[in-house]
Amino acid sequence: MKNPLLFSLFLIAKIAFAQRPDFLKKDSIIAALDGNVQVFYYDKSTITSPQPLVVELHSWSNTADSQKDMVAAQAHAKGWNYIFPNFRGVNNHPKACCSEFVITDIDEAIDWALKNMKVDAKHIYIIGTSGGGYATLAMYMKSRHTIHTFSAWASISDLSAWYGESVERKNRYGPEIIKCIGAGETFDAQKARERSPLFWKTPIKKRKNSQLQIYAGIHDGYTGSVPISHSINFYNKLLTDAREKDKSLYVSAEDATTMLKTQAFPTQNPAKTIEHRAILYQKTSKKITLTIFEGTHEILKNTAVEMLK
Repeated sequence: MKNPLLFSLFLIAKIAFAQRPDFLKKDSIIAALDGNVQVFYYDKSTITSPQPLVVELHSWSNTADSQKDMVAAQAHAKGWNYIFPNFRGVNNHPKACCSEFVITDIDEAIDWALKNMKVDAKHIYIIGTSGGGYATLAMYMKSRHTIHTFSAWASISDLSAWYGESVERKNRYGPEIIKCIGAGETFDAQKARERSPLFWKTPIKKRKNSQLQIYAGIHDGYTGSVPISHSINFYNKLLTDAREKDKSLYVSAEDATTMLKTQAFPTQNPAKTIEHRAILYQKTSKKITLTIFEGTHEILKNTAVEMLK
């Protein structure tokens, strides 16, 4: 990636012109918590035997209706089931931002899929990018369902830190964070931490058989809106909570600083790749993997779906 900024602009244009696949159907369910109508898009597998279910979560500024760029086509090509829930829409109000309403909405969308599709319940996958990655991390921590794989791309893990980063960059997210944490007119760090998976209790036993794949493009935070520190810190937090004793499996402070300051990391030659992008840094502990690749604020959709199983 010779010019990350130009590539980032290309991605923005690509997303803007994306079209929702014609095969997706629309339905809705009533939320148990407050009677809210949650719309969602779905695709039922036509294969007679039970198939995996992909639950894709929309980004920070999108809704199920507005987001067109998704992995539905990749799931459809495999003959899998697919659902794209709204879970309170844009993250600019208190019932959004990984609230109990968000967690319950997503769980209830999975309930609907299990009831109305031929789902292989041992292969349920949750995937999301940016705000959808944020929601994916939240579901790892709080979903009541047994999930095979979580795939989180360009994810937010700490709203308090992201608020400061957004204010520094003078983008629109700072005011939206204030609105969604229910802090009135001013920022409240404690309320932001309460909406941040980085500060939640890790369900070690419940997730012992679940895979978590965390991906971040190394230029994110420069050409994108979420620094890779969010992915690094969440990965390290999970290892700490699991009492991982092998220090070599953690991302060291030195390595993190190198990547954050230089947007690079020394790799073996030739480097491993995903979709022709170099993997610059990778750590794995049990079923949790962190991958930093040559990229920006994005998801590599083919890789994301291929790696779910």
